[in-house]
Amino acid sequence: MAIYAIGDIQGCYDSLQRLLESIDFSPEDDQIWLVGDLVNRGKKSLKTLRFIKILGDSAITVLGNHDISLIAMHYGVLSPSSSLKKLLKSKHREELIDWLRHQPFLHVDEDLGFCMAHAGISPQWDLSEAKKYAKEIEIPLQSSNAAQWLQEVYGNKPALWSDKLTGYERHRYILNAFTRMRYCNNRNGSLNFKLKRPPKLKKIKNAKQVPWFLWPGRKPLPMRVLFGHWSSLGYYQDDNVIGLDTGCVWGGQLSAARLDVKAPQIVSQPCKGKS
Repeated sequence: MAIYAIGDIQGCYDSLQRLLESIDFSPEDDQIWLVGDLVNRGKKSLKTLRFIKILGDSAITVLGNHDISLIAMHYGVLSPSSSLKKLLKSKHREELIDWLRHQPFLHVDEDLGFCMAHAGISPQWDLSEAKKYAKEIEIPLQSSNAAQWLQEVYGNKPALWSDKLTGYERHRYILNAFTRMRYCNNRNGSLNFKLKRPPKLKKIKNAKQVPWFLWPGRKPLPMRVLFGHWSSLGYYQDDNVIGLDTGCVWGGQLSAARLDVKAPQIVSQPCKGKS
C-alpha cells in the first residue's frame, strides 16, 4: 500500500485528479492524507468534498482554516464566500458539513513516524499535549452547540499559549495554532497572524518573527510534522517537518509526498489555478 500526503487542495478538483492519476492512486490499495483546506477559492469545492468523503478510509484529512470557515458559513456565523455558494446550496450540504466537522485537527501515525496538522503544532506543545488539545476542540465542533462555539472562537487573541488559559480563550488559541499559525515571536513564541511572506531562512537567528517550526524554544516531537497553509513558503522539508502547500489555487503546484518509504518521495502536478 502506498501512502501519500497531499497539500492544500482548496477546491481545485481537476488538479487533484491529475495528481492522483500521476501517482497511480488506487482507493482499494492506497491511502492519501490531506493537510486540510479542502475547499474555498477553487471552483469545485462541492465536487472535491464529495469525492473525498466517498473515498472513506482511503482518505484521511485534518481540518484547515477554510474548512472551519465553511462550517461557520453553514451555521450563519460567517457570510458565504462566492466560491462556496454552490456547495452551500447543494442538496448534499447537511451531509457534507456533518462529515466535515467530524474530521480531526491532528492525525498521528506512530508506525510511519508522521503526524499531520493543517498549520502545524504549536511550538510550546509536545505530542501528548497536541493530541489532548486537538480532542479538546473537536468535542465542541462535533456537538449540537457547534454554532455557538464557532461564534466565540473567531479572533486573534490570545496569541500566546498558557496552560492556564480557560474557556473560549483557550479554545481560540488551540484552533488558531492548528489552522492559522505561520510565524511566532522569536523571543516569547506568541503567534503572528499578519505575516504571510516566505521566511528569510539565512537570517532566521536575528529575525524578530520566525516560522513556528524554527522557534528556538520549540518542544521536540518524536516524529515529523506534515503541514500546509503556507503557500508562499512552498515545499519545505527538514528533519522535523514537511510543508506541502505549493500554491495550487494560485497557479502553482499540487504536491504529494510518499510516506511509506525511507525518504519521502515528492510528486507535483502543475496547476492552472482555481480549476
